[in-house]
Amino acid sequence: MARLSIDSPLGSLMLSGDGSALTAVGWGRFDQDEPDAVLAETARQLEAYFTGRLQRFDLPLKPAGTAFRQSVWEAMLAIPYGGTATYGGMAKMLDSGPRAVGGACGANPIPIIIPCHRVLASGGAPGGYSGNGGLDTKAWLLALERRHAGIGEGNGAAAEQFALL
Repeated sequence: MARLSIDSPLGSLMLSGDGSALTAVGWGRFDQDEPDAVLAETARQLEAYFTGRLQRFDLPLKPAGTAFRQSVWEAMLAIPYGGTATYGGMAKMLDSGPRAVGGACGANPIPIIIPCHRVLASGGAPGGYSGNGGLDTKAWLLALERRHAGIGEGNGAAAEQFALL
């Protein structure tokens, strides 16, 4: 198993892979890194994301989870940079319930890259966030994306439209 620790504005991140795909992102540091090409590219793309130079990740992903969770994570990947969706809207789209969608969001093994931070509760309430720092981290990621997407400056219509889900 490949693994790599990197520094980020959110603290240290642990990247894990199976040699062909990224399998997990967590908070903290490994005792010893064993990087591979996928993790090196993940680190490069995360650095570009955090500086506002990347709005869509292009990485091979292999998150472990049930078929339902996989469908939720796939739906999250469709939420545009700077945009949001709701647990209820995603549940309706997936013919499920909001709590089940929330559970899948909380079990996301590849946060930031599979953007569970873009999923909100009804009425724009933040809902939850299982990553280090909880809702403060979720708010920071959303603010980063909105700032770099120019939302609030007249050109965020596409991202805002997705929030209707």
